[in-house]
Amino acid sequence: MSVDHRVSMPLAVERRTNAACAGPLNGEVEQFLYRQSECLDTRDWDGWLDLFAPNGLYWIPAHPEDPSPDGRPSICCEDRYLMRTRVKRLCNPKAWSQLPPHRTSHVVSNVSIVDDGDESGFIITQSRFHMVELRWDKQRYMAGRYRHRFVRLDSGLKIDLQRVDLLNYDAPLDYVLQSWV
Repeated sequence: MSVDHRVSMPLAVERRTNAACAGPLNGEVEQFLYRQSECLDTRDWDGWLDLFAPNGLYWIPAHPEDPSPDGRPSICCEDRYLMRTRVKRLCNPKAWSQLPPHRTSHVVSNVSIVDDGDESGFIITQSRFHMVELRWDKQRYMAGRYRHRFVRLDSGLKIDLQRVDLLNYDAPLDYVLQSWV
């Protein structure tokens, strides 16, 4: 998959937030991220996909200092077509990997606005997450940092890029990720 230059996101956090709008915008972003977690935890895949812009991208880099997925290995890098393909697999009644279906619980915290979008048009945020996944009577824990680049469309705030930096990026994964972190 060829990824364009828009995937690049600053690694260093240089806050350019307009203090006057940080409060309401921060609340809007927090509610958005809580809704995203709820969609994932209730397996509302269509609701989750609807949170992404038409050209939205979901990316888990293999290393937290990777500036983009271009020419680099990634744990996951999916556009809407690939996300939709995964949803179809997860919902297929013959998907043996989903018998019984996995369950997750996401907790999002420490939400902050990195760029309020006044100059760039993109709202950039970061937050921390903890996720517990139950599969085959075993629990797996994942934690790390989300970085989102949002765009405001007529239909509301949408994800242009979701970057997931796993705390355990260099540790072996017991099994393939079934859904999204």
